[in-house]
Amino acid sequence: MKTAIFAGGKGSRLIEETRVRPKPLVEIANRPILWHIMQHYSTYGHHDFVLALGYMGDLIKQYISDLCQHDGNLRVDFAKRELFGEPEYRNSAIDTQMPPWTVDLIDTGTETMTGGRLARLQPYLGNDTFMLTYGDGVSNVDLDALLAFHKSHGKLATITMVRPLTTFGHLQVREDGLVEGFMEKPEVATDWINGGFFVLEPEVFDAVASVNGDEIMWEEGPLPKLMELGELMAYRHSGFWYCMDHLADKRRLEEMWKSGNRPWATWEEKNGSRHDVSGQNGDRHRLGIGRGAHPGDWVRYKSL
Repeated sequence: MKTAIFAGGKGSRLIEETRVRPKPLVEIANRPILWHIMQHYSTYGHHDFVLALGYMGDLIKQYISDLCQHDGNLRVDFAKRELFGEPEYRNSAIDTQMPPWTVDLIDTGTETMTGGRLARLQPYLGNDTFMLTYGDGVSNVDLDALLAFHKSHGKLATITMVRPLTTFGHLQVREDGLVEGFMEKPEVATDWINGGFFVLEPEVFDAVASVNGDEIMWEEGPLPKLMELGELMAYRHSGFWYCMDHLADKRRLEEMWKSGNRPWATWEEKNGSRHDVSGQNGDRHRLGIGRGAHPGDWVRYKSL
């Protein structure tokens, strides 16, 4: 199943970082948040990605290309002028192997809104069910359960709704203004919001074509249309979800990673054992980074 990722916005609310890089390349633990998102999908066996590029899309192309060719250990054969990479390697911060990804990097226009970006991805997504998410949010949403829910209701679209972490105190106030209660920095907000992590049927494109276009946001045209048609269902995710919208969000995710409290890192060990979703269902559930490669298995990337 292919996964589409919105990776073309300008990230103006994170201007401290996005002056020099696109938002999906802003780093958490020395890895772009895009890498974290793709890792989560890959953990559940979804290794095929289609990225909707726009602002500084060339840097995302360069990152993906460099990740494939230059990450980890390298062997350079000067006599043959060839470059080889070792699939498995060790990193002091993240112990991983090269991911089994295929990535389509599609230019969808610098000024195109998210509705138009998704429409431009249609030729690359095929005629099967596909997933869609944003390039700035991390979560530990159970993608198997999400997909099962989507298949159970038979509608065209499923949206994942979440209750975000909050750093603000909540007030309980009467209509006359009297404060009756105060909760200091509750763990999550009380209201459910759009957390992304969509599952969509290919018929979605035709269903929303009349309200979509390059100037249309996915959330303002297509999603309301799907709701109007009775084709939009919501999957409740009560676990972790966080959007890196401002510099403070990046810093919070960095602090969580350093402290070891990183629930979105579903590819890491949990309770002393790796989140191994291979075996039972074969290749579809192999770990996002890491199965089948051994030190010394060198892969030729390109001639120099």
